[in-house]
Amino acid sequence: METTDLLKRVRQIEIKTRGLSNDIFAGEYHSAFKGRGMTFSEVREYQYGDDIRSIDWNVTARFNHPFVKIFEEERELTVMLLVDVSGSRDFGTMSQTKKNMITEIAATIAFSAIQNKDKIGVIFFSDKIEKFIPPQKGKKHTLYIIRELINFQPENSNTDIAHVLEYFTNAIKRRCIAFLISDFIDGSFERAISLANRKHDLVALQVYDPRETELPNIGLMKVKDAETGERLWVDTSDRRLRMAYHNWWGENQIMLQQVLAKSHVDFVSISTDQDYVKSLMRLFKLRS
Repeated sequence: METTDLLKRVRQIEIKTRGLSNDIFAGEYHSAFKGRGMTFSEVREYQYGDDIRSIDWNVTARFNHPFVKIFEEERELTVMLLVDVSGSRDFGTMSQTKKNMITEIAATIAFSAIQNKDKIGVIFFSDKIEKFIPPQKGKKHTLYIIRELINFQPENSNTDIAHVLEYFTNAIKRRCIAFLISDFIDGSFERAISLANRKHDLVALQVYDPRETELPNIGLMKVKDAETGERLWVDTSDRRLRMAYHNWWGENQIMLQQVLAKSHVDFVSISTDQDYVKSLMRLFKLRS
C-alpha cells in the first residue's frame, strides 16, 4: 500500500475506533478488566457508613478519633493482542474482509487500553511468530500498531495457534490481558490455551465470514485454500456435499466452544456482516 493511502487508512481507522473507545467502551472496558489489586492511598476521618474493618487503629489511637484507610485499584494493565495474519484472513464475501474487521476490533481495543493508561502490545502470528511489538503506552505507539495491522505482510500463510500461545506464555512474564483474534480454523491448541489462561487473562475473539458456514448452490466451482494454496473443483450442486460441509462447520464450532469453556476462556464469535461493537459490549458487560 502506498504511503499516502496507508496514512489515509490509518486516519480513518483512528477516527472510527478512537471515537468508539472514548464514547462507548471507556467505562465498560475499565469495569471488565481489573487492575492487579488494591493499593493503599491515604487515611481520612471516619464517615458514617464506612466499613469498620477499614479503620486504621494506629492513627485512630494517635488522634483519639476514628480514621479509615483508603485503597485505590492498582489500575495499570498490560494488554496483548495475538493477531492471526495467516492467509485465510484475506477472505471476505460481504462488505469487508476478515482482515479489515480484525484491524478495527484490534484498534478499538488498543485505544480503549491507552484511554485507561494501560500498555498495549501485539504478536502477529501465522504458523510462526511473524512479529512481536512489545507493550508500551501512548497514542504514537497505538498508531504504529494500527499501521502494522493494515500493512503487515506475513512470510507464511498457515496457522498454528498452539505455537503463538506457547510463545506468548513464555515471553510475557507478568500477568496481562490477552485477546486472541483469529478465525480459529486451526483446532489443535487445547493444552496451550489452558496453560496460557492459567498465567494470563485470555479472551478469544473469532472473526469469520458467513460464506464459511455453508457452500452456495451454484454448480461447479473452483476453490483455493488460502493457507496451503491447494486448488480443486467442487460440485456445489451436490446436496450431500453442502450438508457435509455445513455439518463440519457446526461440529468445529462446538468443539471450539468446548475447548474454550474447559479452559475458562471468555469467547465471542463475530461474523463480518455483524456489528462488532455490540459483540464487544456484550463481552465487556458479561465480565463486569
